[in-house]
Amino acid sequence: MTLKHCFAALAASFLLAGPLAGTALAQEFPAKPVTLIVPFPAGGPSDALARSIAQGMAADLKQTVVVENVGGASGTIGLAKLLNAPADGYTMGFGTIGTHVANAALFKKLPYDPITSFAPVGLAGTAPLLLVAKAALPVSNLKEFVAYAEANKAGMTYGSAGVGSISHYACVVLLSTLKQNITHVPYRGVAPAMNDLMGGHIDFMCDQSTTALPQIAGGKIKALAVLSDKPLPQLPSVATAASAGYDMNIRSWNALFVAKATPPAIVKRLNEALRAAVADPALVKQMQAVGVDLPSPEALQPATVTELIANGLEKDVPALRARGEYLD
Repeated sequence: MTLKHCFAALAASFLLAGPLAGTALAQEFPAKPVTLIVPFPAGGPSDALARSIAQGMAADLKQTVVVENVGGASGTIGLAKLLNAPADGYTMGFGTIGTHVANAALFKKLPYDPITSFAPVGLAGTAPLLLVAKAALPVSNLKEFVAYAEANKAGMTYGSAGVGSISHYACVVLLSTLKQNITHVPYRGVAPAMNDLMGGHIDFMCDQSTTALPQIAGGKIKALAVLSDKPLPQLPSVATAASAGYDMNIRSWNALFVAKATPPAIVKRLNEALRAAVADPALVKQMQAVGVDLPSPEALQPATVTELIANGLEKDVPALRARGEYLD
């Protein structure tokens, strides 16, 4: 056999072995614990969902899924760690609309590309955003808020979990829609921002239902509007921004990602574990109580995440970049 024929035979053997090798790889995975990087401090809404998802995935994978909080710079530090992790499926990252859309508008330069740097595993959940205010703010709905802001904006402040966070992003979209400029006070996470809102040190926030609902129920803050397109069953008397005449539909989303070059068979296995986790009736009930919608089987395709990112980058990023004062 000539050298040329030897190479041809070797190449053919690799082609035949490829699918079988992928199947074997998926069957062997995972052989050790998996790490899930949450690029935010512990205790926030993304962290709470991530820990519930990790527990469900661990049961299906029959391996521990360790949640590692790597906060800082609105999620960019944690995702940069994922960017440099081995492409073997043993390190996942918990990305959000903040890390993959808002950061593209609110930072001049990112250490990763929202579309091309990672391989999506699947959507983990979505939640509505709420405009919430300190209890003493003399308004009770969005219309009254707009009038109050117009008269008092020079002295008003709003808080967020940090530049580029979903709470910052949502308020930037809101204020852009309302054509208002109000001073932003960034915090290091949702918890300290919410504490200052409850204490009356800032005037309002745009927060996820996950963390806002318990404080609303306790009378510590008040809800003025649902910033997503549908009313929230837990707050039937609170109108949507759309019903008040404002074209807004902001829903946070969370998704799992792995390093870009991770073998498709491993991505598929992780997607299967994610599907098992979000199908758990106990988790569905737990998340529904705080306004989080877990994805349908159809929405669990990795392509759904890519589409969410692309739509956000196309629709919102140019408008937000036009407000150059928000760039960091």
